[in-house]
Amino acid sequence: MALAMLCAVAACSPKPDEGSAAPLAIAAKAVDHHSYAKPLEARVRHVDLDLTADFDRKVLSGTAALSLETEPDARQVILDTKALNILGVTDAAGAPLKYALGKADPILGAPLTIELPQGAQKIIVRYETTAKTEALQWLAPSQTAGKQQPFLFSQGQAILTRSWLPTQDSPAIRQTYSARIVTPRALKAVMSADMLTPDGEDVIDAPGKKAYRFKMDEAIPPYLIAIAVGEIDFRPLGKRTGVYAEKVTVEAAADEFVDVEKMVGAAEKLYGPYRWGRYDILVLPPSFPYGGMENPRLTFATPTILAGDRSLVSLVAHELAHSWSGNLVTNATWNDFWLNEGFTVYFENRIMEELYGKDRAGMLRTLGYKDLQDTVKGYMDDKHPELTALYIDLKGKHPDDGFSEIPYEKGASFLRVIEEAVGRRRFDAYLKGYFNRYAFQSMTSEAFIEDLRENLLKGDKALEDKINVRAWIYDPGLPANIIVPKSDAFDKVDAQVAAFISGTAPAELQTANWTTQEWQRFLNQMPETLTVAQMASVDDAFKFSESHNSEILFLWLKLAIAHHYEPAMPALETFLTSQGRRKFITPLYRDLMDQSGWGQAMARRVYADARAGYHEVTRASVDKVVN
Repeated sequence: MALAMLCAVAACSPKPDEGSAAPLAIAAKAVDHHSYAKPLEARVRHVDLDLTADFDRKVLSGTAALSLETEPDARQVILDTKALNILGVTDAAGAPLKYALGKADPILGAPLTIELPQGAQKIIVRYETTAKTEALQWLAPSQTAGKQQPFLFSQGQAILTRSWLPTQDSPAIRQTYSARIVTPRALKAVMSADMLTPDGEDVIDAPGKKAYRFKMDEAIPPYLIAIAVGEIDFRPLGKRTGVYAEKVTVEAAADEFVDVEKMVGAAEKLYGPYRWGRYDILVLPPSFPYGGMENPRLTFATPTILAGDRSLVSLVAHELAHSWSGNLVTNATWNDFWLNEGFTVYFENRIMEELYGKDRAGMLRTLGYKDLQDTVKGYMDDKHPELTALYIDLKGKHPDDGFSEIPYEKGASFLRVIEEAVGRRRFDAYLKGYFNRYAFQSMTSEAFIEDLRENLLKGDKALEDKINVRAWIYDPGLPANIIVPKSDAFDKVDAQVAAFISGTAPAELQTANWTTQEWQRFLNQMPETLTVAQMASVDDAFKFSESHNSEILFLWLKLAIAHHYEPAMPALETFLTSQGRRKFITPLYRDLMDQSGWGQAMARRVYADARAGYHEVTRASVDKVVN
């Protein structure tokens, strides 16, 4: 297939156009402003890594062999790099190739331009990572759960993969990959790929070392190439599911994720076969900056979801859903991030409904709607309404600038409006077909609209107007036809909140057998007029400051900051210094900085101690808050 066609739905989002055209024609015009690559001339098709993890120097070093597809007249290939030490480039036979590293941009890094002999289809880049490599975090033993061995993990989304391997780092330029990773003998390597040597191979010429081999045969966007190395153990969960974690964590993780095999079955029942072979989960050390990362075959997950009662497994449902929405059909640029996350939140909720019932799903939707409202209000108050649209123009900005509840919850709300308009059975059939039509390809907002028109709306202009398709995607704010979720369970919670405000003692409230979601609602509904005495009474009754449930503790600590509830301050400091999940860390620092005097002093003091233990993704966010 010609390169122009290969880049059709694997291109980047176009400027919104009211006109109608075939999806491929629209997407082919697009440009990814977050990559230096010129894939219409020469594009990477496969990456073969041969790397050694050096924990003394804290570097990955070795080679990346890149298989290319080029136009006949192509004379160069451009790769994305950031903070890499490039040691040399050769062709497949080992002959040196001329290369130049361009001027570094603080967001994009530097282009690596390599001159190609005519007909060259493979280049080999010898390189090593550096102390400025943002994707990798090297943890000392003291920063792990086991405290005995060091740990390494990567986080590539959105544009950080270029900081640990040279490639064309665009979600539109899908690539297969293989790898040989050499580690200290006591440690194990895992990757987002088929693990060919799960027990490793002795390295003959390197005593005390082992080599692990991996292969990913399905083309994936580069941000999904992932690695971790540590004292990692494994427990099976089902015939095609399992959990990896540090040895001291793995049993608790296996117990928490007992329903994962059922989740895969529920997802397949909704939208078709799982296409990645195995679905395993790796529970990382606490500094991992996200709740989860949907690396194919191996979701990376935060230990903050190990609540001990399986109440936070909706995160696993979310990452599993990405195996269809995000990994199978991927946003072509970060302007279209909602195509990954909005679809996934919708899909996640359907999995939760299938397994745990409509009440649980309804509570989760209601909590998400509250987060969405708060996010929209925050952007409007800050005079950034453009960030409340689903499609946002991120040219010249870091993709993380578009990271919020908008692509997640507004995107899911949009899909629920479509479902309501056409009926669930019809919409499910459409989504299943959508994932099949664009499997292992990348998608844009405009191409999605055209596919929606062709395969669901089928020329029904009145239906399209009723859904208000373009307004949902391109306009700021929340459209008037948004469906406000309802929860009977939350109505009962609200009644208990009202009773508490009216003077009922916390111990007398009807809270028996409440789920995590009900406690979240309870804390979310606490009035701004809450007194310190009232906080003390609920803390005494429900032990919020001692909670091991991260979602509940997070909301309680936000209340504690807002009302300067001193007894919770030790728990706040422990929470900020014992894990690095950005969802929790950044808002808490922001709330502290909003409190003049004591709050700002505490934020600066704690962050000065904790910053070095956070991943770069979290540091980059908190650096903007604590000053």
